[in-house]
Amino acid sequence: MNEIIQDNKYVELTYEVLDKKTGQVLTQVEFPLGYVHGANEALAPQVVDELEGKSMGDIIEVPIDCKQLYGPRDESLVFTDDIGNVPEEYREVGMTIVMENEKGEPKEFIVTRMDDKTLTVDGNNPLCGREVIFKLEILTVRDASEEEIEAGGKVDADPEIEEVLKQASISPVSLASM
Repeated sequence: MNEIIQDNKYVELTYEVLDKKTGQVLTQVEFPLGYVHGANEALAPQVVDELEGKSMGDIIEVPIDCKQLYGPRDESLVFTDDIGNVPEEYREVGMTIVMENEKGEPKEFIVTRMDDKTLTVDGNNPLCGREVIFKLEILTVRDASEEEIEAGGKVDADPEIEEVLKQASISPVSLASM
């Protein structure tokens, strides 16, 4: 019998975010995401609620109004500047630039447009103002260890130093003489 998702279960899943109007994939995870259900806020509350009671192999779709998650789009966070004022390494659509406000607080901006003369950055979350569908596939559901519950996710054991040295072909004796 498959275990079901409930508090203190370790869950691994993959997901993609689809634009509700067009069906276009806006983003997807490259590697499975692991978390401890009820001990981690890695996913939006609506998604967590829908995962409750599901099991390995289930595929679910959760509609999300991103205005609820990120608020309304703020056009004052969109800036266009002369491309000559922008360092070369930032002149690529999709590039993330971290800037600070007058209080020294960091804010991420994404390069959204550029041409021969100008470059535009946007500080809004890319999903801001959209209606999307989170499509999730549940890969693993199992009891979480105490360490995982405390950390909110998978905890990999540290390898034994002798095993690391053996794999690197270094003996503990030769390491001590260095």
